[in-house]
Amino acid sequence: MTQLIILIVLVMISAGLIIYGLLPKRGEEKDKVMRRMTGRSSGSPQAGADAGRRPSAAKQMLEKVAPIAMKPVMPKNAAEMSTLREKLSQAGYRQEEASRYFLASKTIAGVLLAVVTLFVAWGGGYEAKQLFGFAATAAGLGFLLPNAWLFLARSQRAEKIRNGLPDSLDLLVVSVESGLGLDAGLLRVAEEMRNVHRDLSDEMQIATMETQMGVPRAESLENMARRSGVGEMRAMVAVITQAEKLGTSVAKALRTQADMLRVKRRLKAEERAQKTTVKLMLPLILFIFPSIFVVLVGPAALQLIKTLGSGGALAPK
Repeated sequence: MTQLIILIVLVMISAGLIIYGLLPKRGEEKDKVMRRMTGRSSGSPQAGADAGRRPSAAKQMLEKVAPIAMKPVMPKNAAEMSTLREKLSQAGYRQEEASRYFLASKTIAGVLLAVVTLFVAWGGGYEAKQLFGFAATAAGLGFLLPNAWLFLARSQRAEKIRNGLPDSLDLLVVSVESGLGLDAGLLRVAEEMRNVHRDLSDEMQIATMETQMGVPRAESLENMARRSGVGEMRAMVAVITQAEKLGTSVAKALRTQADMLRVKRRLKAEERAQKTTVKLMLPLILFIFPSIFVVLVGPAALQLIKTLGSGGALAPK
């Protein structure tokens, strides 16, 4: 038992040291504050020089470990790698190294969980077969943890984009009806919604930049819908494309789409409110009802036990 406690303490100390090494230094935080105060962007030459003088230890370590750790879980073909990059893009990670770090995290998480579980089980006095079984189970869980995280990240980002679509479409309708073109309207909406719906704003800004670089508008909008992974966004893109092909008013089509999305958002909120009653049943039965039962029935039960134990009122005196 003493060895197990010592082992757990050493593992916690090691994890703390690793986390401390990955955290940004005080100088980096100070530099970020100074950049915000002086209006100097992170992409300026001075910022690049400062970053060159202070290389990140975490990034250097990841750059060295990632190529080795990603080999066991490398996708078999280019199609699987493209699917992974699309999922990471839907989660908001568009960097070139995002897929490499994600694949490396699967191997690293599996190995770390397997090692920790092996040491903890070994301190508990289990047999060799049980040790390897625990280690294999932990390795499998560690291998699946990044996938679960990616699923949650995609779901949360899609929900944010879905909630921001009706308001953004209303503003886009106002912009188009006031005389702005569709590209200029998207850029205007992206600027206005940056502080409220940042994810949707980023997607619209990327689509506008692609159009400015020569990509056809329909293709840039399709790319935006694919990056977001939201069905409502695909429907909006289809409406805009059809309106442009048929020569109908884009503003009227967007207004109809905004009204439909707003009604859908309200219905979903009402659905969640109706589900609240059902979801409250489990905590009520497990936690609240037993407490109420003890408070109400407890004194009567104690009095009944006392009465029956003494022979009751009809007992001979």
